[in-house]
Amino acid sequence: MDVINEALDQPRTRWGVFAQRDFRRLWLGETVSGLGNSVSVVALPLIAAVELDAGSTAVGLLAAAVWTPWLLVGLPVGAWVDRIRKRPLMVACDLVAAAALVSIPLAAWLGALTFPYLLVVALLCGTAAVCFNTAYHSYIRIVLGGRDLLEGNARLQGSEAATQVAGPGVAGLLAQAFGAVSALVADAVTFLVSAVCLTRISVVEPGHVPHEERPSLRRQILDGLRFVGGDRYLRPMVMWGAVTNMALMGYQAVQVVFLVRTVGLEPGMVGVLLSSGSAGGIAGALMAAWVGRRFGTARGLLLLQAATAPFALLLPMTTAGPGLLLFATGGFLVGIGVSVANIVIGGFRQAYCPPHMLGRVVATAMMTNHSTIPLGSLLGGVLGDAVGYRPAMWIMTGIVAPCWIILAMSPMRRERDLPRAHEPAAAHTGS
Repeated sequence: MDVINEALDQPRTRWGVFAQRDFRRLWLGETVSGLGNSVSVVALPLIAAVELDAGSTAVGLLAAAVWTPWLLVGLPVGAWVDRIRKRPLMVACDLVAAAALVSIPLAAWLGALTFPYLLVVALLCGTAAVCFNTAYHSYIRIVLGGRDLLEGNARLQGSEAATQVAGPGVAGLLAQAFGAVSALVADAVTFLVSAVCLTRISVVEPGHVPHEERPSLRRQILDGLRFVGGDRYLRPMVMWGAVTNMALMGYQAVQVVFLVRTVGLEPGMVGVLLSSGSAGGIAGALMAAWVGRRFGTARGLLLLQAATAPFALLLPMTTAGPGLLLFATGGFLVGIGVSVANIVIGGFRQAYCPPHMLGRVVATAMMTNHSTIPLGSLLGGVLGDAVGYRPAMWIMTGIVAPCWIILAMSPMRRERDLPRAHEPAAAHTGS
Protein backbone atom coordinates (compact mmCIF):
# COMPACT_ATOMS: atom_id res chain seq x y z
CA MET A 1 0.00 0.00 0.00
CA ASP A 2 1.28 3.47 -0.87
CA VAL A 3 0.70 5.12 2.49
CA ILE A 4 2.11 8.49 1.42
CA ASN A 5 0.10 8.85 -1.76
CA GLU A 6 -2.99 7.27 -0.21
CA ALA A 7 -2.82 9.85 2.57
CA LEU A 8 -2.79 12.63 -0.02
CA ASP A 9 -6.06 11.33 -1.47
CA GLN A 10 -7.89 10.89 1.85
CA PRO A 11 -10.76 13.29 2.64
CA ARG A 12 -9.38 15.96 4.91
CA THR A 13 -11.00 16.72 8.26
CA ARG A 14 -10.91 20.20 9.69
CA TRP A 15 -8.13 19.33 12.14
CA GLY A 16 -6.24 16.78 10.03
CA VAL A 17 -3.73 14.77 12.06
CA PHE A 18 -4.46 16.93 15.10
CA ALA A 19 -7.77 15.09 15.37
CA GLN A 20 -5.72 12.13 16.63
CA ARG A 21 -5.14 12.41 20.37
CA ASP A 22 -1.90 10.43 20.36
CA PHE A 23 -0.44 12.59 17.60
CA ARG A 24 -1.35 15.75 19.54
CA ARG A 25 0.58 14.45 22.53
CA LEU A 26 3.55 13.48 20.39
CA TRP A 27 3.50 16.89 18.67
CA LEU A 28 3.22 18.80 21.95
CA GLY A 29 6.06 16.86 23.56
CA GLU A 30 8.34 17.26 20.54
CA THR A 31 7.54 20.98 20.19
CA VAL A 32 8.22 21.75 23.84
CA SER A 33 11.47 19.76 23.89
CA GLY A 34 12.44 21.40 20.57
CA LEU A 35 12.07 24.78 22.23
CA GLY A 36 14.28 23.50 25.03
CA ASN A 37 16.94 22.39 22.56
CA SER A 38 16.88 25.82 20.91
CA VAL A 39 17.36 27.46 24.30
CA SER A 40 20.31 25.15 25.05
CA VAL A 41 22.03 26.05 21.77
CA VAL A 42 22.26 29.66 23.01
CA ALA A 43 22.50 29.12 26.78
CA LEU A 44 25.44 26.70 26.82
CA PRO A 45 27.79 28.98 24.80
CA LEU A 46 26.66 31.92 26.94
CA ILE A 47 27.58 30.05 30.10
CA ALA A 48 30.97 29.12 28.64
CA ALA A 49 31.73 32.67 27.50
CA VAL A 50 30.24 34.68 30.38
CA GLU A 51 30.48 32.45 33.44
CA LEU A 52 33.67 30.55 32.56
CA ASP A 53 35.39 33.20 30.41
CA ALA A 54 36.03 30.63 27.65
CA GLY A 55 37.56 31.67 24.32
CA SER A 56 36.09 31.20 20.85
CA THR A 57 37.91 27.91 20.31
CA ALA A 58 36.40 26.46 23.48
CA VAL A 59 32.93 27.68 22.51
CA GLY A 60 33.35 26.05 19.09
CA LEU A 61 34.41 22.82 20.78
CA LEU A 62 31.28 22.96 22.90
CA ALA A 63 29.12 23.32 19.76
CA ALA A 64 30.91 20.40 18.09
CA ALA A 65 30.31 18.21 21.15
CA VAL A 66 26.56 18.27 20.48
CA TRP A 67 27.05 16.77 16.98
CA THR A 68 29.93 14.39 17.73
CA PRO A 69 27.70 11.58 19.12
CA TRP A 70 26.14 11.15 15.68
CA LEU A 71 29.55 10.12 14.36
CA LEU A 72 30.45 7.99 17.38
CA VAL A 73 27.24 6.09 18.13
CA GLY A 74 24.78 6.91 15.33
CA LEU A 75 24.99 3.55 13.53
CA PRO A 76 24.92 1.31 16.66
CA VAL A 77 21.98 3.31 18.01
CA GLY A 78 20.09 2.74 14.75
CA ALA A 79 20.49 -1.03 15.04
CA TRP A 80 19.66 -0.92 18.76
CA VAL A 81 16.47 1.08 18.21
CA ASP A 82 15.23 -1.56 15.77
CA ARG A 83 15.50 -4.13 18.59
CA ILE A 84 13.55 -2.34 21.32
CA ARG A 85 10.37 -0.40 21.99
CA LYS A 86 10.69 3.25 21.05
CA ARG A 87 8.59 5.11 23.61
CA PRO A 88 10.43 3.96 26.78
CA LEU A 89 13.73 4.91 25.15
CA MET A 90 12.44 8.37 24.21
CA VAL A 91 11.13 8.97 27.74
CA ALA A 92 14.49 7.89 29.18
CA CYS A 93 16.31 10.27 26.82
CA ASP A 94 14.12 13.17 27.97
CA LEU A 95 14.81 12.36 31.62
CA VAL A 96 18.58 12.06 31.03
CA ALA A 97 18.67 15.41 29.22
CA ALA A 98 16.64 17.08 31.98
CA ALA A 99 18.91 15.70 34.71
CA ALA A 100 22.07 16.70 32.83
CA LEU A 101 20.86 20.27 32.31
CA VAL A 102 19.71 20.69 35.93
CA SER A 103 23.14 19.54 37.10
CA ILE A 104 24.75 22.65 35.58
CA PRO A 105 22.95 25.17 37.87
CA LEU A 106 23.58 22.83 40.81
CA ALA A 107 27.29 22.69 40.00
CA ALA A 108 27.40 26.48 39.61
CA TRP A 109 25.68 27.07 42.95
CA LEU A 110 28.17 24.71 44.57
CA GLY A 111 31.09 26.50 42.93
CA ALA A 112 32.09 23.33 41.01
CA LEU A 113 31.18 24.31 37.43
CA THR A 114 34.08 23.94 34.99
CA PHE A 115 34.40 23.90 31.23
CA PRO A 116 35.20 20.15 31.09
CA TYR A 117 31.99 19.51 33.05
CA LEU A 118 30.05 21.66 30.57
CA LEU A 119 31.60 19.66 27.74
CA VAL A 120 30.53 16.36 29.32
CA VAL A 121 26.97 17.64 29.66
CA ALA A 122 26.96 18.71 26.01
CA LEU A 123 28.14 15.23 24.95
CA LEU A 124 25.55 13.58 27.17
CA CYS A 125 22.72 15.73 25.79
CA GLY A 126 23.98 15.12 22.26
CA THR A 127 23.95 11.36 22.82
CA ALA A 128 20.43 11.53 24.25
CA ALA A 129 19.38 13.50 21.17
CA VAL A 130 20.83 10.81 18.86
CA CYS A 131 18.83 8.09 20.63
CA PHE A 132 15.67 10.18 20.85
CA ASN A 133 15.67 11.37 17.23
CA THR A 134 16.40 7.92 15.82
CA ALA A 135 13.55 6.36 17.82
CA TYR A 136 11.26 9.32 17.18
CA HIS A 137 11.40 8.99 13.38
CA SER A 138 10.38 5.35 13.71
CA TYR A 139 7.72 6.10 16.32
CA ILE A 140 5.86 8.59 14.09
CA ARG A 141 4.86 5.72 11.82
CA ILE A 142 3.58 3.72 14.80
CA VAL A 143 1.51 6.62 16.16
CA LEU A 144 -0.05 7.47 12.79
CA GLY A 145 -0.52 3.84 11.81
CA GLY A 146 1.28 4.35 8.50
CA ARG A 147 -1.22 6.99 7.30
CA ASP A 148 -1.02 10.79 7.03
CA LEU A 149 2.78 10.60 7.26
CA LEU A 150 3.28 13.58 4.97
CA GLU A 151 0.93 15.82 6.96
CA GLY A 152 2.24 14.54 10.28
CA ASN A 153 5.84 15.26 9.31
CA ALA A 154 4.79 18.68 8.00
CA ARG A 155 3.22 19.60 11.35
CA LEU A 156 6.27 18.40 13.27
CA GLN A 157 8.69 20.14 10.89
CA GLY A 158 6.68 23.36 11.17
CA SER A 159 6.82 23.35 14.95
CA GLU A 160 10.56 22.60 14.80
CA ALA A 161 11.13 25.61 12.54
CA ALA A 162 8.99 27.78 14.83
CA THR A 163 11.01 26.79 17.90
CA GLN A 164 14.22 27.63 16.02
CA VAL A 165 12.84 31.13 15.49
CA ALA A 166 11.58 31.56 19.06
CA GLY A 167 14.26 29.62 20.95
CA PRO A 168 17.17 32.07 20.69
CA GLY A 169 14.93 34.96 21.72
CA VAL A 170 13.52 33.03 24.69
CA ALA A 171 17.05 32.04 25.71
CA GLY A 172 18.19 35.64 25.55
CA LEU A 173 15.28 36.86 27.66
CA LEU A 174 15.76 34.11 30.25
CA ALA A 175 19.50 34.71 30.40
CA GLN A 176 18.99 38.45 30.83
CA ALA A 177 16.31 38.03 33.49
CA PHE A 178 17.72 35.13 35.52
CA GLY A 179 21.23 34.49 34.16
CA ALA A 180 22.34 31.93 31.57
CA VAL A 181 22.88 29.22 34.20
CA SER A 182 19.42 29.58 35.72
CA ALA A 183 17.86 29.55 32.23
CA LEU A 184 18.77 25.87 31.99
CA VAL A 185 16.25 25.06 34.74
CA ALA A 186 13.45 26.18 32.42
CA ASP A 187 15.14 24.21 29.65
CA ALA A 188 15.11 21.04 31.76
CA VAL A 189 11.38 21.51 32.45
CA THR A 190 10.67 21.31 28.71
CA PHE A 191 12.17 17.81 28.59
CA LEU A 192 10.05 16.76 31.58
CA VAL A 193 6.93 18.01 29.78
CA SER A 194 7.96 15.99 26.73
CA ALA A 195 8.39 12.86 28.87
CA VAL A 196 4.92 13.30 30.40
CA CYS A 197 3.33 13.74 26.95
CA LEU A 198 5.02 10.58 25.67
CA THR A 199 3.89 8.49 28.64
CA ARG A 200 0.27 9.46 27.93
CA ILE A 201 0.30 8.12 24.35
CA SER A 202 -1.99 5.09 24.23
CA VAL A 203 -0.89 3.39 21.00
CA VAL A 204 0.61 -0.06 21.56
CA GLU A 205 3.91 -0.82 19.86
CA PRO A 206 4.24 -4.13 17.98
CA GLY A 207 6.21 -6.96 19.52
CA HIS A 208 9.89 -7.43 18.78
CA VAL A 209 12.04 -10.36 17.80
CA PRO A 210 13.15 -12.45 20.81
CA HIS A 211 16.76 -11.90 21.81
CA GLU A 212 17.90 -15.38 20.84
CA GLU A 213 16.58 -14.91 17.27
CA ARG A 214 18.31 -11.59 16.62
CA PRO A 215 21.39 -11.28 14.43
CA SER A 216 24.47 -9.62 15.90
CA LEU A 217 24.58 -5.84 16.29
CA ARG A 218 27.43 -5.68 13.76
CA ARG A 219 25.39 -7.64 11.23
CA GLN A 220 22.41 -5.34 11.73
CA ILE A 221 24.57 -2.23 11.22
CA LEU A 222 26.00 -3.66 7.99
CA ASP A 223 22.52 -4.59 6.81
CA GLY A 224 21.40 -1.00 7.34
CA LEU A 225 24.38 0.39 5.42
CA ARG A 226 23.79 -2.03 2.54
CA PHE A 227 20.08 -1.23 2.46
CA VAL A 228 20.66 2.52 2.12
CA GLY A 229 23.72 2.23 -0.13
CA GLY A 230 22.04 -0.22 -2.47
CA ASP A 231 18.66 1.48 -2.78
CA ARG A 232 18.15 3.65 -5.85
CA TYR A 233 15.96 6.15 -3.98
CA LEU A 234 17.57 6.32 -0.55
CA ARG A 235 21.15 6.53 -1.84
CA PRO A 236 20.71 9.80 -3.83
CA MET A 237 18.62 11.30 -1.03
CA VAL A 238 21.42 10.68 1.46
CA MET A 239 24.03 12.02 -0.99
CA TRP A 240 21.94 15.14 -1.56
CA GLY A 241 21.53 15.67 2.18
CA ALA A 242 25.25 15.29 2.88
CA VAL A 243 26.37 17.70 0.13
CA THR A 244 23.64 20.22 0.93
CA ASN A 245 24.45 20.20 4.66
CA MET A 246 28.13 20.77 3.94
CA ALA A 247 27.37 23.74 1.69
CA LEU A 248 24.71 25.21 4.00
CA MET A 249 26.99 25.01 7.03
CA GLY A 250 29.84 26.39 4.94
CA TYR A 251 28.15 29.70 4.23
CA GLN A 252 26.47 29.79 7.63
CA ALA A 253 29.93 29.62 9.23
CA VAL A 254 30.85 33.00 7.71
CA GLN A 255 27.50 34.71 7.19
CA VAL A 256 27.51 36.52 10.55
CA VAL A 257 31.01 37.91 10.02
CA PHE A 258 30.10 38.71 6.41
CA LEU A 259 27.04 40.70 7.47
CA VAL A 260 28.88 42.55 10.25
CA ARG A 261 32.26 43.27 8.66
CA THR A 262 31.54 43.31 4.94
CA VAL A 263 27.96 44.61 4.79
CA GLY A 264 28.36 46.71 7.97
CA LEU A 265 25.27 45.71 9.94
CA GLU A 266 24.50 46.00 13.63
CA PRO A 267 23.92 42.75 15.59
CA GLY A 268 20.18 43.38 15.86
CA MET A 269 19.70 43.53 12.09
CA VAL A 270 21.90 40.46 11.68
CA GLY A 271 19.52 38.52 13.92
CA VAL A 272 16.51 39.67 11.91
CA LEU A 273 18.09 38.58 8.62
CA LEU A 274 19.18 35.22 9.97
CA SER A 275 15.61 34.47 11.06
CA SER A 276 14.50 34.58 7.40
CA GLY A 277 15.69 31.01 6.88
CA SER A 278 13.64 29.74 9.84
CA ALA A 279 10.64 31.71 8.59
CA GLY A 280 11.06 29.94 5.26
CA GLY A 281 11.12 26.65 7.14
CA ILE A 282 7.72 27.45 8.66
CA ALA A 283 6.32 28.40 5.24
CA GLY A 284 7.70 25.19 3.74
CA ALA A 285 6.05 23.11 6.44
CA LEU A 286 2.69 24.76 5.72
CA MET A 287 2.89 24.13 1.97
CA ALA A 288 4.52 20.66 1.88
CA ALA A 289 1.27 18.66 1.84
CA TRP A 290 -0.19 20.92 -0.86
CA VAL A 291 2.92 20.48 -3.02
CA GLY A 292 2.63 16.70 -2.70
CA ARG A 293 -1.05 16.71 -3.68
CA ARG A 294 -0.67 19.20 -6.53
CA PHE A 295 2.50 17.96 -8.21
CA GLY A 296 3.20 14.55 -6.64
CA THR A 297 5.77 13.73 -3.97
CA ALA A 298 8.60 13.01 -6.42
CA ARG A 299 7.89 15.70 -9.01
CA GLY A 300 7.00 18.29 -6.39
CA LEU A 301 10.24 17.65 -4.50
CA LEU A 302 12.33 18.08 -7.64
CA LEU A 303 10.46 21.14 -8.88
CA LEU A 304 10.69 22.92 -5.55
CA GLN A 305 14.40 22.18 -5.16
CA ALA A 306 15.14 23.42 -8.67
CA ALA A 307 13.05 26.55 -8.00
CA THR A 308 14.47 27.48 -4.58
CA ALA A 309 18.10 26.28 -4.31
CA PRO A 310 19.50 28.75 -6.90
CA PHE A 311 18.22 31.66 -4.80
CA ALA A 312 21.08 30.90 -2.39
CA LEU A 313 23.16 32.93 -4.84
CA LEU A 314 21.34 36.07 -3.65
CA LEU A 315 23.10 35.86 -0.26
CA PRO A 316 26.62 36.92 -1.35
CA MET A 317 25.07 39.74 -3.41
CA THR A 318 23.83 41.42 -0.21
CA THR A 319 24.63 45.09 0.32
CA ALA A 320 23.53 47.68 2.89
CA GLY A 321 20.16 49.38 2.54
CA PRO A 322 17.68 47.93 0.03
CA GLY A 323 20.26 45.24 -0.80
CA LEU A 324 19.38 43.53 2.51
CA LEU A 325 16.25 42.23 0.80
CA LEU A 326 18.53 39.98 -1.26
CA PHE A 327 19.69 38.15 1.87
CA ALA A 328 16.19 37.94 3.34
CA THR A 329 14.71 36.63 0.07
CA GLY A 330 17.47 34.12 -0.50
CA GLY A 331 17.37 32.80 3.06
CA PHE A 332 13.57 32.56 3.02
CA LEU A 333 13.37 30.62 -0.27
CA VAL A 334 16.24 28.27 0.59
CA GLY A 335 14.49 27.62 3.93
CA ILE A 336 11.29 26.68 2.10
CA GLY A 337 13.14 24.21 -0.13
CA VAL A 338 15.01 22.55 2.73
CA SER A 339 11.87 22.28 4.88
CA VAL A 340 9.73 20.70 2.16
CA ALA A 341 12.53 18.27 1.28
CA ASN A 342 12.91 17.20 4.92
CA ILE A 343 9.17 16.58 5.18
CA VAL A 344 8.75 14.68 1.91
CA ILE A 345 11.91 12.59 2.37
CA GLY A 346 11.08 11.88 6.02
CA GLY A 347 7.56 10.72 5.18
CA PHE A 348 8.80 8.66 2.23
CA ARG A 349 11.43 6.96 4.36
CA GLN A 350 8.91 6.07 7.07
CA ALA A 351 6.49 4.54 4.55
CA TYR A 352 9.03 2.96 2.21
CA CYS A 353 11.35 1.16 4.61
CA PRO A 354 10.39 -2.15 6.23
CA PRO A 355 9.48 -1.36 9.87
CA HIS A 356 12.21 -3.64 11.24
CA MET A 357 14.83 -1.66 9.24
CA LEU A 358 13.61 1.87 9.85
CA GLY A 359 15.80 2.68 12.86
CA ARG A 360 18.94 1.64 10.99
CA VAL A 361 17.93 3.51 7.85
CA VAL A 362 17.23 6.71 9.82
CA ALA A 363 20.51 6.41 11.74
CA THR A 364 22.53 5.74 8.58
CA ALA A 365 20.99 8.70 6.77
CA MET A 366 21.33 11.10 9.68
CA MET A 367 24.86 9.99 10.53
CA THR A 368 25.94 10.53 6.92
CA ASN A 369 24.17 13.87 6.65
CA HIS A 370 25.48 15.15 9.98
CA SER A 371 29.04 14.01 9.28
CA THR A 372 29.45 16.80 6.73
CA ILE A 373 28.32 19.56 9.11
CA PRO A 374 31.69 20.08 10.86
CA LEU A 375 33.46 19.70 7.49
CA GLY A 376 31.33 22.45 5.96
CA SER A 377 31.84 24.76 8.94
CA LEU A 378 35.60 24.26 8.80
CA LEU A 379 35.71 24.76 5.02
CA GLY A 380 33.65 27.94 5.20
CA GLY A 381 35.81 29.40 7.97
CA VAL A 382 39.06 28.58 6.17
CA LEU A 383 37.78 30.09 2.92
CA GLY A 384 36.65 33.22 4.75
CA ASP A 385 40.15 33.80 6.13
CA ALA A 386 41.89 32.79 2.88
CA VAL A 387 39.89 34.54 0.15
CA GLY A 388 37.55 36.91 2.02
CA TYR A 389 34.03 36.66 3.36
CA ARG A 390 32.07 37.57 0.22
CA PRO A 391 34.09 35.19 -2.04
CA ALA A 392 33.63 32.45 0.57
CA MET A 393 29.87 33.06 0.49
CA TRP A 394 29.94 32.82 -3.32
CA ILE A 395 31.82 29.52 -3.25
CA MET A 396 29.58 27.82 -0.70
CA THR A 397 26.27 29.10 -2.09
CA GLY A 398 27.58 28.09 -5.51
CA ILE A 399 27.53 24.52 -4.21
CA VAL A 400 24.03 24.85 -2.74
CA ALA A 401 22.47 26.13 -5.97
CA PRO A 402 22.97 23.01 -8.17
CA CYS A 403 22.60 20.37 -5.43
CA TRP A 404 19.11 19.50 -6.66
CA ILE A 405 20.72 17.84 -9.69
CA ILE A 406 21.74 14.94 -7.40
CA LEU A 407 18.04 14.21 -6.85
CA ALA A 408 17.24 14.80 -10.52
CA MET A 409 19.70 12.05 -11.51
CA SER A 410 17.73 9.48 -9.49
CA PRO A 411 14.73 7.48 -10.78
CA MET A 412 12.32 10.00 -9.25
CA ARG A 413 12.82 12.28 -12.26
CA ARG A 414 10.59 9.92 -14.27
CA GLU A 415 7.85 9.56 -11.64
CA ARG A 416 5.07 11.71 -10.26
CA ASP A 417 5.07 10.12 -6.82
CA LEU A 418 7.67 8.34 -4.74
CA PRO A 419 7.15 4.55 -4.67
CA ARG A 420 4.70 2.66 -2.54
CA ALA A 421 7.12 0.44 -0.66
CA HIS A 422 10.57 -1.07 -0.92
CA GLU A 423 10.87 -3.79 -3.52
CA PRO A 424 13.76 -6.24 -4.00
CA ALA A 425 16.40 -5.08 -6.45
CA ALA A 426 15.46 -7.87 -8.86
CA ALA A 427 12.08 -6.26 -9.36
CA HIS A 428 13.79 -3.29 -11.05
CA THR A 429 15.86 -5.15 -13.60
CA GLY A 430 15.28 -3.94 -17.10
CA SER A 431 13.67 -0.70 -15.94
